[in-house]
Amino acid sequence: MLKRVSVIGSGSWATALVKMFADSGTAVSWLVRNSEQQSFIQTSGYNPRHLSFAPLRTQYIFPTADPLLSVKGAELVIFAVPSAYLEQSLQRFDKGWFEDKHLVVSIKGFIPGSGCTPSQYLSRKLSREESSISVISGPCIAEEIALQKKSFITICGTDRTWIEKISSSLNTSYLEILKNTDPVGVEYAAILKNIIGIAAGIANGLQYGENFQSVLVSNALHEADEFLGKILPAKRDFFNSVYAGDLLITAYSEQSRNRILGTLIGRGIQVSKALQSMATVAEGFHASKELMPLLKDIPVRMPVINCVYRILHKHANPIEEFGLLEKHLI
Repeated sequence: MLKRVSVIGSGSWATALVKMFADSGTAVSWLVRNSEQQSFIQTSGYNPRHLSFAPLRTQYIFPTADPLLSVKGAELVIFAVPSAYLEQSLQRFDKGWFEDKHLVVSIKGFIPGSGCTPSQYLSRKLSREESSISVISGPCIAEEIALQKKSFITICGTDRTWIEKISSSLNTSYLEILKNTDPVGVEYAAILKNIIGIAAGIANGLQYGENFQSVLVSNALHEADEFLGKILPAKRDFFNSVYAGDLLITAYSEQSRNRILGTLIGRGIQVSKALQSMATVAEGFHASKELMPLLKDIPVRMPVINCVYRILHKHANPIEEFGLLEKHLI
């Protein structure tokens, strides 16, 4: 069991990660937004900004607004910020602070302008071997972790020793730990599932019924499976929980921020206004744009993904686009 881990980020998912490790009795250094948030967490046992209803075991949690203190003494550093902010977050750290630490990403999206998944980006930016970076994924949503509902977490990596160390440090009654050796494949699947979540939300907002939505999502599952097989050939079962399960919860959960964004757009709200109305980041918005250059070089049919891209970034009319999409679903 790890003695201390560090979590970088203070949003909903970062808070859920802190809760999981603390509930397991693992000490957590937690980099939060500012000293006011730090003080509130220490005195109240709650994060005032995200998952504010979730009690935190403060005897195991050490919040700080100081980047150096947040990683000092930690064996493991977990990055859990929105993908658009990872580059900015890294600028607060000295590269040498990470030399003796194993790195983990729990981020679902491309790093804007790089074409990289989060683990690929950290590997290049910090000159680290990919084997020294693991991935924590679902399928789960932060709100249910906060409520301690039965959930499955997947630890992904090529270093089996670290997979075991991380797994042994997550030991609570409400968690089941799955293990996976396809971290980049899992990251790509997470990127796709956020875009597909937006598609499901648009269908919902346009008042398509559940019959149509089931066909939409089954087609999207096929698109994601085919894309993964082309861009990163490997022996994997796409219908394992970390791939298809994570996609399904994002497509159907009323708490999925990507589905929420899609629903707003389907109801006729402009994309820019829908984004502004959300308190949290819907990763699928940026991911749909970053994905397009990759699709130019991969012979794969992706009508659902392309439909979402046109609606989000080319000002296409959702009613017209889904009318066309209907003809391409099987």
